[in-house]
Amino acid sequence: GCSVTQGVYRGSVKDFQGFDANQDAEALYNAMKGFGSDKEAILDLITSRSNKQRVEICQAYKALYGKDLIADLKYELTGKFERLIVSLMRPPAYGDAKEIKDAISGVGTDEKCLIEILASRTNQEIHDLVAAYKDAYERDLEADIVGDTSGHFKKMLVVLLQGAREEDDVVSEDLVEQDAKDLLEAGELKWGTDEAQFIYILGRRSRQHLRLVFDEYMKIAGKPIERSIRGELSGDFEKLMLAVVKCIRSTAEYFAERLYKAMKGLGTRDNTLIRIMVSRSEIDMLDIREVFRTKYEKSLYNMIKEDTSGEYKKALLKLCGGDDDAAGEFFPEAAQVAYRMWELSAVKVELRGTVQPAGDFNDDGDAQVLRKAMKGLGTDEGAIIEVLTKRSNAQRQQILKAYKAHYGRDLMADLKSELSGSLAKLILGLMLTPAQYDAKQLRKAVEGAGTDESVLIEIMATRNNQEIKAINEAYQEAYHKSLEDDLSSDTSGHFKRILVSLALGNRDEGPENATQAHEDAKVRPILKLADVSSNDSSDSLETRFLSILCTRSYPHLRRVFQEFIKMTNHDVEHAIKKRMSGDVRDAFVAIVRSVKNKPAFFADKLYKSMKGAGTDERTLTRIMISRSEIDLFNIRGEFIDLFDKSLHHMIEKDTSGDYRKALLALCGGED
Repeated sequence: GCSVTQGVYRGSVKDFQGFDANQDAEALYNAMKGFGSDKEAILDLITSRSNKQRVEICQAYKALYGKDLIADLKYELTGKFERLIVSLMRPPAYGDAKEIKDAISGVGTDEKCLIEILASRTNQEIHDLVAAYKDAYERDLEADIVGDTSGHFKKMLVVLLQGAREEDDVVSEDLVEQDAKDLLEAGELKWGTDEAQFIYILGRRSRQHLRLVFDEYMKIAGKPIERSIRGELSGDFEKLMLAVVKCIRSTAEYFAERLYKAMKGLGTRDNTLIRIMVSRSEIDMLDIREVFRTKYEKSLYNMIKEDTSGEYKKALLKLCGGDDDAAGEFFPEAAQVAYRMWELSAVKVELRGTVQPAGDFNDDGDAQVLRKAMKGLGTDEGAIIEVLTKRSNAQRQQILKAYKAHYGRDLMADLKSELSGSLAKLILGLMLTPAQYDAKQLRKAVEGAGTDESVLIEIMATRNNQEIKAINEAYQEAYHKSLEDDLSSDTSGHFKRILVSLALGNRDEGPENATQAHEDAKVRPILKLADVSSNDSSDSLETRFLSILCTRSYPHLRRVFQEFIKMTNHDVEHAIKKRMSGDVRDAFVAIVRSVKNKPAFFADKLYKSMKGAGTDERTLTRIMISRSEIDLFNIRGEFIDLFDKSLHHMIEKDTSGDYRKALLALCGGED
């Protein structure tokens, strides 16, 4: 996360060659005199000078005209554009001081601004900020912050304000293990939370050391430290600690995320956008851009372009520098972020569903409750939901039998005639075995006029061998055709070959044993994948990817993908997207994401099914049913990590009536 990668400058704004402060002062004076000002000229000049040079221009302006340049700019310009240009004129420490002053004076405190600045600055930057604050406002920053905040949040801010984080890179293994254990015992393993431990360790230890502590924590807790912080801490204190952890992992990644959140959704948070674009323009803007491109699949440049307008937009784009969609470059920082994601993905995490078998299960009793709910006039949907969402699939199969034995009736047929719409699809889906349900979704995706490739991809790319074998049997039984034949006749080209390979359910399952033969096997596929330039027509790129992505075990693929980053400085997903398109690209990306983090893959699909206008109920229903006994609990965890809102909350906002009630029962709780 260091801004200087091997001594290379990573800012986007550089010193202007042939700089002359007097000449620039004069140009600005001319741009502002007379009626109306030449905003374009002001913008061009100021965004192409470094901060040091801008400070010199201010001095020259005062010497030449006896006036304050910042005051004149404020008078001539307005709105966001004014705020941006004026921010560029202040030295970084004074910029930070001004932001913090604004955040704590006036009504209410802007905690997000305090958090962003104090969590991300280096020791030196903090010392400079404290001095600048005293110089500009003749006040003590610590006293002002203490007067304006409270509790653990206040304590941690005070710790950060000391600018006393250890800076040594020498790391003691023993201390790493001890710190990880102390954090685990202060939170997850304790009734109540020992916040002081979190404050001490996260506030004082060096970045190098803490990164290793976080890795160790993941090993012993089986979850990333971020998730424990969300569970154990709350309010502004929780937000501050999450920001500290993110900045330790990668400051560039933290700012990329802040920028993304400032622009996505309705309205733009301009203060945040301005503050980050100005404060990082001479530190790590190139790193931020590159992480942004990796994480959000669009360039920062394009997002700013879509989200802002006028001179304000022009100035922001100058600070941003280039458009990474054009270049598709990939630098060490993004490679590190990608590599770390693969390392995390290798940690064994216990998978948990949200639906468990009912303890005092009585199939005949349940059958009677269901019959009563459907008999006579009207239907008691609540009772049906209550029973069926609180039983495991195996128990539901027993209820089907008991219902027939008791009443000589077919429960599926009765449910079908009594329920309708989304609720009917959900309840009937729950009554099928997982293999029958998947077979039915696949069948629906291939029959009829069009083919729903996204469903084929989602199911085939994420099911394990055992699940695939069961789906094949269920398909044959229900439709008297083989799944492979239907997939073959309905798709074509490389996409068909990928599906046919996956439908065999024949992926290696062995762990990765580091024998010599294995080492060879490990290098060969990477060379095969990495050799993207070769136009060896005997073996297309798609074929090479297919032979590896569809057959190797997950642990093996994780190693391959890590090696791939080392060799190419690219994440494998980036390479796939750059060189392939359409369904083939989507299928390979789904496999890669499934290997990386299957619950996160589903969390992303669930989010997309609900965000924006309208809800894709088919996808929502399908995932909630098919993951409810496998990893829906983990999906919920990934969901809140990724989108800062809980799955429960989103379902609640996005659906209604009995359908919502049933989904929330499957979701099994608010995070």
